[in-house]
Amino acid sequence: MNAAEKHIEDSFRSISARSEGLFKDNGSRFIALAYPVESENEVREIISGLRKEYHDARHHCYAYRLGHLGQTFRSSDDGEPSGSAGRPILGQIDSAGLSDILIVVVRYFGGIKLGIPGLIRAYKTASADAIAHAEIVEKTAVRRFRLVFGYLSMNAVMKIIKELRLPQPAQEFGETCSIETQVRLSLAEDFIGRVSKIEGLSVEEL
Repeated sequence: MNAAEKHIEDSFRSISARSEGLFKDNGSRFIALAYPVESENEVREIISGLRKEYHDARHHCYAYRLGHLGQTFRSSDDGEPSGSAGRPILGQIDSAGLSDILIVVVRYFGGIKLGIPGLIRAYKTASADAIAHAEIVEKTAVRRFRLVFGYLSMNAVMKIIKELRLPQPAQEFGETCSIETQVRLSLAEDFIGRVSKIEGLSVEEL
């Protein structure tokens, strides 16, 4: 397997920023709000905020998928008939091939029941509209590490950082130095192998 093929494994599609979609049927309004997210804590905070912002809405249904393989996911009907809201939302996420995304559809009831087929169509269409208004981006799955080493090892460490073109979001230099960095999945084993050869250096995965 060549390097280009390896890179494909750790790339996936997501959205760059919040986007909105809307669907109306028989007086009911379905407001779809899509967010880029990276953790279930983020998901919980956003949903909690939307419940307060749209406190007068009848339902706050949602679905999310996380991880470069989309391995973490959940959907919620929030009081709608089982399978009529959360699953259609998740279905649109999957149809678009996205991960690290949350879609919440806020429903204002219009007084006329839509039936399960009508609800499925409404949640599906609102979600699709939010995705259509989003900017789709390619993300790279990474592992995060902290390196702790002596000052004399600085050149060896920085050589690896430079060769692999790694970001350094946090660093501290003194008698003992530390650098935090993130490494794309396809390069992680190579990175660990290289830094492990530096005497006195410790590697911690964050």
